[in-house]
Amino acid sequence: MRFLSFLSGAALVLAGCSNGLNILMSNDDGFGSGNLRELYKMLRADGHNVYIVAPATQQSSQGGRSVFTDEPMLTTNSIYDLVKAGAPSLGTDPIDTHIWYYNGTPAACVFVGLDYVLPNFADFSVPDLVVTGPNFGTNLGPFVWTLSGTAGAAYAATGRGIPAIALSGSNNAVPYFLVKNESSPAYLVASVANRVVKSIINSVPVSVLKRDVGETRTILPLGYGLNVNIPPLFADNYTNIQVVHTRMTGDADTNEAVPNPDKPGTFTWANIEPLAPGVNACINGNCTLPGETYVVNTLGLVSLSLYTVDYTAPESEETKEVVKWFTTGNVFTTSVKAMPIHKHSRRFTA
Repeated sequence: MRFLSFLSGAALVLAGCSNGLNILMSNDDGFGSGNLRELYKMLRADGHNVYIVAPATQQSSQGGRSVFTDEPMLTTNSIYDLVKAGAPSLGTDPIDTHIWYYNGTPAACVFVGLDYVLPNFADFSVPDLVVTGPNFGTNLGPFVWTLSGTAGAAYAATGRGIPAIALSGSNNAVPYFLVKNESSPAYLVASVANRVVKSIINSVPVSVLKRDVGETRTILPLGYGLNVNIPPLFADNYTNIQVVHTRMTGDADTNEAVPNPDKPGTFTWANIEPLAPGVNACINGNCTLPGETYVVNTLGLVSLSLYTVDYTAPESEETKEVVKWFTTGNVFTTSVKAMPIHKHSRRFTA
C-alpha cells in the first residue's frame, strides 16, 4: 500500500507564480456549507485567487445532471436563509462578492461559473483548477461517484478540459456561521483537504506551473481528475493523517431495492450484501491498489483516486474478444477512421 506524505513547509511555493492559482470552487451542499467556506478561507490565505459558485439550496445526489432554473428569482429562501425568496436566482453572498450562489444543480453551477461569473466578474476567465467540496459525507466507490453532486461538479469541469479535485469528508452538515473554532469537524476536514490540495499543487513539475501571467496552468493531464475522501477526524489525528493512492473499485457498495417498512407498498434502498461483483471489477488501472472504500472505512486513512472522463473500455484481452464477436457476427457493418484531436485540446506537458 502506497502512502503519500504531505509535503513539508508552511508556505506554499508555486514555482515563482507569486499570485498562486486561479481556482473555482463548488459543491452540492450549498454555498453556505461550513466545509466549503473553511477550505475557501484556507486557499485564499495560501495566496490563491478563489471564487465560489455553488447551489443556492441543498443539491446532494444530483450526480452530473446539468439543470438550470427557469425562474429569474428565488421562489424559496436559500440554504440557511442566507438569501431570501424574491432575490435573483444568481447572486453574491451578502458579505463576500467572491462567493456566488446559483439556483441550479452542482454541474450547472460550474458551467454558470465558467461561462458567466468568471468572465464577467473575476480577473480571470478560465480557472487553473476546480475544487469541489469538501462534501458532507464520503463519496466512495463507482456507484456513489455517479450519484454525488460534488463529484458531478468535478467531472463537469474535467470534461471541459479543466483539472478538478472532488473532496469529501465524513462529518455532518453545518452552516459556515456555526463553525466557531479549530475543534469544529468542518475546520478539521477543511484543514486536511487544504493540505492535500497543497501537496498536489506542490508536486506538479515546475515546467507546468511556470506559466505567463494570465495563462491557464494545466496541472493534470487533459481529461484527468482526482477523488479524495477523508475519514472521521479527531484533534489528535488530523494533523498527520496519511494519504493512500487508491482505486475506486474494491469493497465498494451499490444499492438494492428493499420494501419500505414505514410505507407498505413502497421501496427504499440498502447496500447489497454480499458486495456486487460488477461495481468491484478491476478493469482499468493498477489492480494491486487498495479500494478507496476499504482505505477510508476500515483503515481510517485518506484516499486519493485518479479518474478520467474517457469511459471507453481499455484495449484488453476481454475487449478484443468482444470486438471479435461483434466483427464476426456482423454487428460492425463498416469502419470509420478516427478524427484528429481537436486543435484546441490542451495536452499535458511536463
